[in-house]
Amino acid sequence: MRFLQILRKAAASTQNRLRVSPISGNRSFFSHQIHSQSLHSASFGIAFDIDGVILRGDTPIGGSPQALKRLYDDSGALRFPYVFLTNGGGVPESKRATELSKLLGVPILASQVIQGHSPFRQLMNRFENELIIAVGKGEPARVMSEYGFKNVLSIDEYASYFKHIDPLEQYKNWTNEQAGYQRSSSREVERKNDPCSQRVEAVFVVSDSVDWSRDIQVLCDILSTGGLPGREISSQPPLYFANDDLSYQGLFPTERLGMGAFRIALESIYNRVYPNSLEYTSYGKPNPSVFKNAENVLMQLPSTINHRVNEQYPFKTLYMIGDNPSVDINGAWKAGQPWFSILTRSGVFKGKDNHPIYPADMVVDTVEEAVDYILSRETFQPHY
Repeated sequence: MRFLQILRKAAASTQNRLRVSPISGNRSFFSHQIHSQSLHSASFGIAFDIDGVILRGDTPIGGSPQALKRLYDDSGALRFPYVFLTNGGGVPESKRATELSKLLGVPILASQVIQGHSPFRQLMNRFENELIIAVGKGEPARVMSEYGFKNVLSIDEYASYFKHIDPLEQYKNWTNEQAGYQRSSSREVERKNDPCSQRVEAVFVVSDSVDWSRDIQVLCDILSTGGLPGREISSQPPLYFANDDLSYQGLFPTERLGMGAFRIALESIYNRVYPNSLEYTSYGKPNPSVFKNAENVLMQLPSTINHRVNEQYPFKTLYMIGDNPSVDINGAWKAGQPWFSILTRSGVFKGKDNHPIYPADMVVDTVEEAVDYILSRETFQPHY
């Protein structure tokens, strides 16, 4: 934990260089309440974080399947609009929606999944045909390709074209096998363009880096040379991060280092070695623009899900349910009205009382209690 405190101080010291893109009740009672109102009475929406709230790894936690089922009617149709608002990612939203549907036992649309890298699609027109590098676990290149980018290489594949770019490659058999497979799967790209001579126009950190040492080395090579590793020092191409989370709650009992920690490591090394400071843009919570986007998505859901109470604005309240005070709760506070924050003790936060720096509007143990509280607060009457 001392190490995380040091990282948080380091994060605060670099903010001037950061360009930011724009009461638990009776559960059986609530299950009857859901069937009591027609859809047009719902004047609220919900945004759920995933890791530490809905899932831990691939395991549902906090009664999340039961909680989500309360948001549907007997036929399986969604009655109350909600989205998943997560800084995680690494796979396309459609694939994540399918995975969540299987794990949680409810039908989930791709449009209900907002990941940290979802805003990257807004940059497609700028870099549509340019060579870009996608960094991270999962399928980062596929994510960017599905957004419409036409010339994408994962950092795994890109590094495989440069002999000796990673001085530790000989000790990483798993990396060699992965890179070899990816390279053979894209021979058409290799025939058309030689990545070694083509300038990288932008780098997107889509998800958590798997190999910090290799990725930091290769990114320094790309960013310091204007996108042409091995050449002279030149102007830096744009660098984008899907989020700036220092830590997150994984399967291990204590928090794990996240993308924000990777960013600090990269920035510290880059600024020490090269003459110009690293420039970058970070997306993800707690940026207010992420919450505004969630509002827009909730409003654009099919009419069978979201009936507007008036023509100007359909929601009186939007609930953010999260486990990370500095990310979820801070983000809802920055976004302002109509956001109402609910902090769970099922992930990063485990305190008895409210968080002292980023206090939530309500603190509960689990997401199931959070949904119970919301339905109670929205005064849904039982059906007789």
